[in-house]
Amino acid sequence: MARAGLSADRLVAAAAELADEVGFENVTLSALARRFGVKDASLYSHVRNLQDLRTRLALFAGAELIDRIAAAVAGRAGKDALAAFADAYRQYALERPGRYAATQIRIDQALIADSPGMRRTAEITYGMLRAYGLEEPDLTDAVRLLRSTFHGYCALESAGGFGAARDVQASWGKAVDALHITLEHWPREKESR
Repeated sequence: MARAGLSADRLVAAAAELADEVGFENVTLSALARRFGVKDASLYSHVRNLQDLRTRLALFAGAELIDRIAAAVAGRAGKDALAAFADAYRQYALERPGRYAATQIRIDQALIADSPGMRRTAEITYGMLRAYGLEEPDLTDAVRLLRSTFHGYCALESAGGFGAARDVQASWGKAVDALHITLEHWPREKESR
């Protein structure tokens, strides 16, 4: 019988808080059980194992992230939408480091297809990029460019990897400007053949 008050949703929300406090890699079933004052076995009525918990956490955090991005880009297009998207992404990564780390794990494609948050992520991201006139396969390539640029910048910034005197925010703005120019002048798949 499940312990009163525990549910998968409560466990995932607590795991998200724990991830931000101690790091995503340090979220364990034992640490979560201690937070609730229960034995590890009590959690297995709600999550299958640690991988299941981490996957649920990744989906939860991904939905949170896209909610922020969606609010930021609403009513915007082109460079304004790109800048709002980028700023919301960066702010989430810096404010919620454990949750953000969860969004970077590989998730089974079937789970992604069943996740409203992941579908919404694709809709919003691809919608923003379509304003640049991109179609597949260029859309996928552009998404990969944005994700790797945003993630790389955020990872370096959070680790203190930018030691030059130049203001980090100013460099971020230049990076977003450069991405906008790149997207405006994207080497279309049809053109490159």
